[in-house]
Amino acid sequence: MSVWPVFKGDNKTTGSIASLPEPPPWRQFAADRPRGVTFQATPEQIQAVNAALFLRRPLLITGKPGTGKTSLAYAVAHELQLGPVLRWSITSRSTLAEGLYRYDAIGRMQDSQLHRDSTPEIGKYLRLGPLGTALLPAPQPQVLLIDELDKSDIDLPNDLLNAFEEGEYEIPELARLDQHDVSVRLYESKESTTITDGKVRCTAFPFVVITSNGEREFPPPFLRRCLRLDILPPGPELLAKIVRAHLGESVEKAAAPLIADFLSRRNSGDIATDQLLNTIFLVTQQNVLSSTTEIEALKNTLLRALGNSQLT
Repeated sequence: MSVWPVFKGDNKTTGSIASLPEPPPWRQFAADRPRGVTFQATPEQIQAVNAALFLRRPLLITGKPGTGKTSLAYAVAHELQLGPVLRWSITSRSTLAEGLYRYDAIGRMQDSQLHRDSTPEIGKYLRLGPLGTALLPAPQPQVLLIDELDKSDIDLPNDLLNAFEEGEYEIPELARLDQHDVSVRLYESKESTTITDGKVRCTAFPFVVITSNGEREFPPPFLRRCLRLDILPPGPELLAKIVRAHLGESVEKAAAPLIADFLSRRNSGDIATDQLLNTIFLVTQQNVLSSTTEIEALKNTLLRALGNSQLT
């Protein structure tokens, strides 16, 4: 018996969400869900990652949306057991200071007014950012993902240069204190670290992955300090490997014509690989789609070109 569709649009309350099948592997949200384990690296990508690791240089990855730029960072962290990825998602308002640390001066002032007999410890109002956490002294490098740097203000790439070159930074609010050691919270963590004299200097330069969708050019001084990797849309052989890694060998036969259709559609407009995975997952599910007409309608829904806002 088909479980598709669950929602019928008939305004009757006879449906049940309980009949939904299990979600795709990439849409499961358990706290311990590993990321990067299914990434299929090409020889060029492997070479670029190793060069960046050996040279202690940031890796600038450019490519169209959906080509696996961010997934590569998670794959390296998983394979080399480097811990959680520190992800810094860039917007037009992002600044170097935000990446290093945040200081809640207003909150500290308000608490000071409430407790006039004591001055709150400054460390409670400081939290390191993703870049600030990545540059902490550590026995092995952490993975820092600076995602979509091309969305940033024009000055941010150059502002990052000193941190990348020197591997250090200063927190002025701590440097001016008489207190030498201050406990400060880490990025997206309940744990803390001790900072001495307001200065931080890494002992193992982090593995820095910077992604860009190619929406703007970066200044030559910034590019000179990075290794660059262009990720191209995957071809048929790599797509087959990606599908197999996510959905198993049992879907290979059914996936072959869908991959061919995907490649044909991609010639006339940008389509991301995850759109193909979504399509194959639904088409190969038992008791979901039962007719060729339904499959064609679904493909037209799921495989629309990115950025195409026109109604068809």
